[in-house]
Amino acid sequence: MLYAQVDAVTFAMARMGYGGIEVRVSETGWPSRGDPDEIGSTVENAAIYNGNLLRRQLKDEGTPLRPNRRLEVYVFALFNEDMKPGPTSERNYGLLQPDGTMVYNCGLFELASTSSTSFNFKCHTG
Repeated sequence: MLYAQVDAVTFAMARMGYGGIEVRVSETGWPSRGDPDEIGSTVENAAIYNGNLLRRQLKDEGTPLRPNRRLEVYVFALFNEDMKPGPTSERNYGLLQPDGTMVYNCGLFELASTSSTSFNFKCHTG
């Protein structure tokens, strides 16, 4: 669904005369835990979403509209944020716990060690 949404934005921008602008996804991810009313915030769903995202990135896959142009995406959070205010899901987007242990296995380390494609983690603070 993410790649279809990016294509919708890309197509709309092109129709408005801005077809040469690259679309980047500045935050994406899936929460591994949520409040009772946050249906779908599960470890299983987070592992599936982030695992599929990482696999597509390592294969340099583009969107259906631009299959040969890699989509640049940034994972919302590398670490869970125990002290962040708001709903439970907001504290549980990380791939890792604050102590560095994995929240779930989305295949990050296995994919990185077997791939010939390099990728970088960009950490931003502030």
